[in-house]
Amino acid sequence: MTALDIAASGLSAQRTNLNVISMNLANINTTRTPEGGPYKRKTVIFRAAPLKWPFDNLMASRIEREVKGVKVNRIEEEDRYKRIYDPNHPDADKDGYVLYPDVNVIEEMANMLTALRSYEANLSTISTVKTMLNRAIDIGR
Repeated sequence: MTALDIAASGLSAQRTNLNVISMNLANINTTRTPEGGPYKRKTVIFRAAPLKWPFDNLMASRIEREVKGVKVNRIEEEDRYKRIYDPNHPDADKDGYVLYPDVNVIEEMANMLTALRSYEANLSTISTVKTMLNRAIDIGR
């Protein structure tokens, strides 16, 4: 069951990562947000996290205590902007420049592919564990 817990934590973390990447791509040209200023590109920071409750660690073997899953630690905002000359834009400053979020489509697509591959790997792990459990049940019959 530990393998299922690890894979499930990976699915959850990568789902958050994909949502943030999609948000970055959707706001690539957003020059004005409710907070003021252009959209700030976001990045997901992961951390290793225990899979079980503290009491479970007392009952677990030493090897099982070292096994960890993944969690989203935080979502960071980056203050990276591009200054583009467009004096007709409603958000242009007095010199005619507009601040756009510095979201690189190629970087975001590469991040999205990495997140998708990780998500697929976790799904494959769950499928494999499910198959193993079903075969173990069949042997027990």
